[in-house]
Amino acid sequence: MGVVAFAIIRVRDLFAAVMLSGIFSLLAAVLYVDLGAVDVAFTEAAVGVGIATLLFVAAISLTTGKEKAPKKSRAMPLFVVIVTGMILLWGTLDMPHYGDPNAPANKHVVPRYLEQSGKEIGLPNVVTSVLASYRGYDTLGETFVIFTAGLDALVLLGRGRNRWRPGMRSNPKDEEREEEV
Repeated sequence: MGVVAFAIIRVRDLFAAVMLSGIFSLLAAVLYVDLGAVDVAFTEAAVGVGIATLLFVAAISLTTGKEKAPKKSRAMPLFVVIVTGMILLWGTLDMPHYGDPNAPANKHVVPRYLEQSGKEIGLPNVVTSVLASYRGYDTLGETFVIFTAGLDALVLLGRGRNRWRPGMRSNPKDEEREEEV
């Protein structure tokens, strides 16, 4: 993911940057699956890989395909990113190690879900009972995010060819209708 992020920063072709961004989101989704957050991976795949890539490609079709050379120094944004990254890394020092069997989630939450979800929820599938009941509001929120992103994509993409865009001439049939009126 780091190599792809570095490539996104270095590339000047906007289409290549969008494709690399989609690859980065796909790798993030794979990482979420590896970490056991399949629902988050699904949302990342739908929004990050699918809809965001589609919207960026649509935006590029309305603009130029190359990034203009920067006029000023990028030192301040780089400094802000490095400081923010250091703060985020500092915040992870207190977390349990990946896969630690003594982590609180593995000691208390997972055994309770496995042992009691069938009795409490009444569903034989543990994954379904966790996503639909224990984490119902979270799943509803993720569903809302995916729905909103899809709706936004439909609104932004419009009606296809017949949509008027800045810099484009209007449809000749529309001009004929205006003359008739």
